[in-house]
Amino acid sequence: MATIGSRLKRDGKFAQRAAHWRERLDEVERQEAELRLGGGEKRLAEHRAKGKMTARERVAALCDEGSELLELGLWVAHGFYEEHGGAPAAGVVTGLGTIHGRDVVVVANDATVKAGAWFPLTCKKVLRAQEIALENRLPVVYLVDSAGVFLPMQDEIFPDKEHFGRAFYNNARLSAAGVFQMAAIMGPCVAGGAYLPIMSDEAHIVEGTGSIFLAGAHLVKAAIGEEVANEELGGALVQCDVSGVVDHRHPDDASCLAKIRAQFAQLGAPARAPFARRPPREPAHDVEELAGIMPVDRARPYDSREIIARLVDGSELEEYKATYGETLVCGTGWIEGWAVGIVANQRSIVARRTGTGRADKELQIGGVIYSESADKGARFVELCNQKRIPLLFIQDVTGFMVGSRAEHGGIIKDGAKMVNAVANSVVPKITLFTGNSYGAGNYAMCGKAYGARFLYAWPSASIAVMGGDQSANTLLSIQLKNRGEDVGEDEKRELLARIKKRYDDAMDPRYAAARLWVDAIIDPADTRKVVARSLAAAACNPEIAEFKTGVLQT
Repeated sequence: MATIGSRLKRDGKFAQRAAHWRERLDEVERQEAELRLGGGEKRLAEHRAKGKMTARERVAALCDEGSELLELGLWVAHGFYEEHGGAPAAGVVTGLGTIHGRDVVVVANDATVKAGAWFPLTCKKVLRAQEIALENRLPVVYLVDSAGVFLPMQDEIFPDKEHFGRAFYNNARLSAAGVFQMAAIMGPCVAGGAYLPIMSDEAHIVEGTGSIFLAGAHLVKAAIGEEVANEELGGALVQCDVSGVVDHRHPDDASCLAKIRAQFAQLGAPARAPFARRPPREPAHDVEELAGIMPVDRARPYDSREIIARLVDGSELEEYKATYGETLVCGTGWIEGWAVGIVANQRSIVARRTGTGRADKELQIGGVIYSESADKGARFVELCNQKRIPLLFIQDVTGFMVGSRAEHGGIIKDGAKMVNAVANSVVPKITLFTGNSYGAGNYAMCGKAYGARFLYAWPSASIAVMGGDQSANTLLSIQLKNRGEDVGEDEKRELLARIKKRYDDAMDPRYAAARLWVDAIIDPADTRKVVARSLAAAACNPEIAEFKTGVLQT
């Protein structure tokens, strides 16, 4: 493999770019620290006063000492439910943890946020965690401490296909697929929520704080007139010793989590996918330099190989068709010893080539997918599926090329060919949003709708149907046309500024993460580690289906 040479200059412009994105990352990390406080310091203190660990303390005690939780969905519900006081992290902690060196999916209710009640986005977040477990055949541990559905919004969470009941449906499907699920009842577990731990393969309960019943004391009295305390109705002694609903009971949170850890040590070793693996090597170029590569101005060019050179082992890439379809960089390499195929949008400006091989006068627009780029990308995805090589998509794309020349050249059929190949890909796909992700380019480069196992964003990412300037001007034109009256220039500028701000806010990666379009916002310097962790998790599913595509126009 060829080592990627770097032309990155660590000059004043590099320092300015690095400082800009470091400032943005610092802002993100400060906000994430606040999100991790859940309901706030006062609620955390009240929770501990009941003799209970907090959700994050429980997760830390469950996982191997010194290991790091790859938290997924931290930003979910950010900016939502403000009329109800908000729901930081949607009131639940989810992510990839490690128990005795084995990757597991952890789902822990945060009872400091509305008593752990489920909001609509809480449901979506839990379903995403279960999806990750099922796709990657990872065991699940549910740490349950929840008041159930948030009743003021019950109509938005209860009956539909992707609502509350789908979690229990997934319980059944995971168990049938042989994916082990363990539950710990560490607080209230009420009504329909009672099914989640009991439909798991094995369940634990904590004495004094854990309880599980289909109807609490108040509802029992209202329904049948019986007066009974919650502990007598469905506490640990009742549900473990009398009803036999729960398998194990424990005096406190710590002993419960220690027992779960001991049981996980006995789990049989999983079968692994046949992905190539070799000893890892560090890149030849410093990963800390990643923050200084991305331009602040999204229209400015840069070489995506500079990013790849700081992600792959030895900075080595076996590039595929390097001189063809040059707005897409494709190639195979290794990331911490895992074989990987990389598809990256190229933002440097290079001359298009004619059929004679001579450079054309027209320059390619950075980040745009041309017909030849789409053709190259589709074939490379097909090759990686044939070779059983997982795929990493690095998105900084403004869409497919438009205009008469592109249309006459068949850009739609070539774009459809790439989208078809990506949609039908059977090897694990991981998507990294580094810059723009606009329009159909989001689809072709494996956005959320295209089945990526994991999706991550840098603070520099931007996801939208089109760029802010184009969108704002389009929306302004529509508004002015609908008004059907003369509008002064000052009012036009004010309208445009207001529209652009609203659109720019929606393009922020935090907006995308709040809606689970991406699983996490990450430090560029951590990308290699996060991608490698994701590849290792994906390798826990040994089943790879036969690769087939639909009907393609050629």
